Amino acid sequence: MRSGLTEFEAVLAVARLGSFRAAAAEMEMSTSALSQSVASLEARLGTRLFHRTTRSVRLTEAGERFVAELAPAVAGIRDAVDRAGEEATTPSGTLRLNSSTGAARWLMLPLLIPYLERYPNVHLDLVTEERMIDIVREGFDAGFRTVDTVPGDMIAVPLGPPIRFAVVGSPAYFRAHGRPKTPADLAGHRCIRARMPAGHIYHWEFERHGEAISIDVEGQLTLGQPDLMREAARAGLGLTYLTEFNIAEDLAAGTLERVLDDWTPPFDRLCLYYPGRRHVPAALRALIDLIRETG
Repeated sequence: MRSGLTEFEAVLAVARLGSFRAAAAEMEMSTSALSQSVASLEARLGTRLFHRTTRSVRLTEAGERFVAELAPAVAGIRDAVDRAGEEATTPSGTLRLNSSTGAARWLMLPLLIPYLERYPNVHLDLVTEERMIDIVREGFDAGFRTVDTVPGDMIAVPLGPPIRFAVVGSPAYFRAHGRPKTPADLAGHRCIRARMPAGHIYHWEFERHGEAISIDVEGQLTLGQPDLMREAARAGLGLTYLTEFNIAEDLAAGTLERVLDDWTPPFDRLCLYYPGRRHVPAALRALIDLIRETG
């Protein structure tokens, strides 16, 4: 059975005010239109809701039962509509984001913490993993990845400067084994190899003066997590190849040192990406605006 909310509100207004004319004025309708709306609902229900005379209007027994059950339902609908309208304009609710671990670490202080401070009614659910996923299928509102890995059907919002990779090792490793001067020198060094989420071994990429080199380095340790690669390098097990935002704290503290700097130019930028759709949640729109505001 199809019933319009206007008909329900008309019944409730007449029951509360005891007058079709007063109810029509409250709802900004003509008396005849409101009367017809109530009559149409009665016809579909197959029962009379009001006793009408020229002097008074009162609920029938069936009308009293109907109004008692209808009033809280309509109030709930009104509240749901109001909340939906507020959420469309006011950042609130849960924002689910997917990111690599390194990107999340890099973004936490300059972007995500200020975002949460600005929008206290937003709950941020940040899931970190190295594998690329279908964020729509797995229920995320958006993700953070490098521009070159974002699917073509997504909207990408670049943030921050271009990303650089770095070859790093511990001071103890360099004291024991020396420092490579060119990528070719890596053949004489122990390297910590990276297994990508898809399963293949990552080849370290270098470029200088237009010369591009890709090297499948050798080493006794292969890992699939940047955090583990960083820990192994700190322990002196070999050289590793990671993004700057994965090892920024170590470089600043001196627990890792960089080599082959002139062979690792900037590559792609990090970006927020999300599905191209008509209605972007207010919480996500606020994050996009903050990214653009902070550059």
